[in-house]
Amino acid sequence: MTPLMITLLIVAGIAILIAIGYLNNVVENGKIEKARTKVELADRLRRCEEISATFPGQLTTPALKLLMTRLELNINQRMLQTDKGNAAIKARMGELEAEIGKGDAIKISNPPNPIQTEAKAKDVRFLLEALHNQVSRAAQDGFLQPTEAKHWIREVRHMLVLLHIEFFNNLGQKALQDEQPGQARLAFERGVQYLRKQPEPALYTEQLKYMEKLLGRANSMVLTNIEPSEDEVNELTQGLKEDDSESQWKKKAIYD
Repeated sequence: MTPLMITLLIVAGIAILIAIGYLNNVVENGKIEKARTKVELADRLRRCEEISATFPGQLTTPALKLLMTRLELNINQRMLQTDKGNAAIKARMGELEAEIGKGDAIKISNPPNPIQTEAKAKDVRFLLEALHNQVSRAAQDGFLQPTEAKHWIREVRHMLVLLHIEFFNNLGQKALQDEQPGQARLAFERGVQYLRKQPEPALYTEQLKYMEKLLGRANSMVLTNIEPSEDEVNELTQGLKEDDSESQWKKKAIYD
């Protein structure tokens, strides 16, 4: 065997070893990527199921329920590609397809869940943020067309406004029931300010008028509570009446 042939064999051996190492690396990276994809899809599925199951019934519409069901089905389809023999995924896909087939008659089992505390309002806001992320990711994956994704992004923002309206209204109404008009006024005032700051305030004209009416009512109650009754006679009010004429020049001096 000539030195040239030996050299060629060594070079070939090295090339084979490099090729084997590269292929092993490709296979290993493929396994890692597949595992990463499965974990990511499982997390997205969990979040999607959580939104669909716990979203407040008063904010859940057939269109929204259909969207969530479609998103869940899409994730299951992608999970099946990584685990083609999974019978549980196939069964779930059948259930989801049946629900989607009902169209606007899709079953909505979400019970109404009044937004009466700030903690509850934050929980629902987090659900809306998660829904926003699900829609955005579905658009990136090409599952939702850009026009449909934009529509649902607007709907999410609209639901966020409805969430705040319900929260401030419930907060104020509860304060009125507890005979705390000052707290009620604060809640309704926050609601009015929030609605006035909306990018498209014309969409919420009726809600703003209603909130302003409640604010006026609470404000009147506060003023009534702090003003003494005309026929109330006690040592303090009697003294104020007697000193009123003597203090006119002092008031004038202060305000001048």
